[in-house]
Amino acid sequence: MANHDPIAAPVSALTVRNLTIDLPKGMERKHAVSDISFDLKTGQILCIIGESGSGKSVTANAVMGLLPSAISISGGSIRCGDVDLTDASPEVLRDLRGRVVSMIFQDPLSALNPLMTVGDQIDEVMFAHGEGTREDRRARSLALLTEVGLPDPELMYHQYPFRLSGGQRQRVMIAMALALEPAILIADEPTTALDVTTQAQILDLIRDIQRRKGMSVMFITHDFGVVAEIADSVIVMEQGVIVEQGSAEQVLRNAQHPYTKRLIAAVPHLSDNDRTHDEVAGSAPVIEVDDLRKEYRSGSIFFGKERVVKAVQGASFALQPGRTLGIVGESGSGKSSLGRLLVKLMDSDGGRILFDGQDIAPMKEAQFRSIRPKIQMIFQDPFASLNPRSTIGRILTAGPVAHGMAPAKASQQARALLEHVGLDGGAFDRYPHEFSGGQRQRIGIARALMFKPKLLVADEAVSALDVSIQAQILELLNDIQRETGVAMIFITHDLRVASQICDEILVMQRGVIVEHGPPSQIFRNPQSDYTRELVAAIPGERIAA
Repeated sequence: MANHDPIAAPVSALTVRNLTIDLPKGMERKHAVSDISFDLKTGQILCIIGESGSGKSVTANAVMGLLPSAISISGGSIRCGDVDLTDASPEVLRDLRGRVVSMIFQDPLSALNPLMTVGDQIDEVMFAHGEGTREDRRARSLALLTEVGLPDPELMYHQYPFRLSGGQRQRVMIAMALALEPAILIADEPTTALDVTTQAQILDLIRDIQRRKGMSVMFITHDFGVVAEIADSVIVMEQGVIVEQGSAEQVLRNAQHPYTKRLIAAVPHLSDNDRTHDEVAGSAPVIEVDDLRKEYRSGSIFFGKERVVKAVQGASFALQPGRTLGIVGESGSGKSSLGRLLVKLMDSDGGRILFDGQDIAPMKEAQFRSIRPKIQMIFQDPFASLNPRSTIGRILTAGPVAHGMAPAKASQQARALLEHVGLDGGAFDRYPHEFSGGQRQRIGIARALMFKPKLLVADEAVSALDVSIQAQILELLNDIQRETGVAMIFITHDLRVASQICDEILVMQRGVIVEHGPPSQIFRNPQSDYTRELVAAIPGERIAA
């Protein structure tokens, strides 16, 4: 938890009183937030925590004056100094944004302009407020890129967002937010999709800048592990209402509301015990990988600028039926590339992939097509992987019908699976946009199970979900594995989750498997320096389990 020097009677940088924001008619509830009041103290970090739909991001957007037109403030006030932001004119809000109140958005790739360089985007923030000459703005931009810890600021200044990693893009967003040295910084889930070491770096960066500049920070998250690392005070929101608030120590150590207790209980912790199974004598591995390799090449060899990235180097392992193999590592470690090779979404450059005794690595698509149903993938983003124009029933039955299953049988199996993953029968005729993120992930799992696969590859399948939904999905995967005996490869950047669901874990760094063993060894007695760094970066392990 944050430990700032106490400030005598800290004044409020932001005061919210009786704020009510209405949702459009026909929604499941009337208000996005209902009659909420809180203070953001000067020089402190306030964490707002809650699940999707709790109203935390709507509150942040109301402060910034960025609410969509369908949502309106119907009562209360948001005061920043002498200004009430709820009835301020667009001109006043534009003047305050960036200069007094700045925001770091959850998804930096969608928040950054893909057609502008990093330098131009930071420059634009200052230019919009009439700050300095172009030379002054350039010097300030380079200083900011240095301050947020980006390597080679001169090179970064001229890069486009798509060339940067997730952590680097998030640092650029922080640089933009700090360009005019605002008094208030709002960070909306800035570390949700980042690996543990990058997350730790971003949290340290925000905390360090906040201390040095005396900023007030409103930090929105769904992870109490993050709260334990950074917060001075905490607000817990459920269904648009504040159900608990107080100091971080008070809320974490002595939570009063049942909802707060459930959120804390759902935070994954490193497990001390390895999973146990009934041994099946003589069971052959579902998949064996031997010396698998993949390189990516870009640029031109003729101009001497060819870039070679060794994404996977000499990967070897085997996986038995009913077991789960975790693959962990930072962004760029090669774990997702390895997953895509195993399901043949791309071809390898060498090595063998023995599935049920057959080497599928050299197979062409026509030859592999009959085997593909037995190897299924659960994708990270269930919304992007579901066709928005098809009903859930069609999404689930199209593949099996194409492989020869009778439509009536496919529909019957799809309805049974939807019920099995915790969705009602009515889901069959609805569309993806009508479901929450957790429900869409359940649909993705049901789709993968339609073929009764022998191997499931789950690529960051729970990384974007609230901790309580995450716990439900992990329990569901465990239940499915016990019932069907399916083998699973679980790719994740969350080591806490990996310790709970995996029998063995591979740790990858720059395409190389640097350590392989049971969770008890990997997390409690790591042999590799890199593994030790990953474990040390896990947030919130001080929360009582």
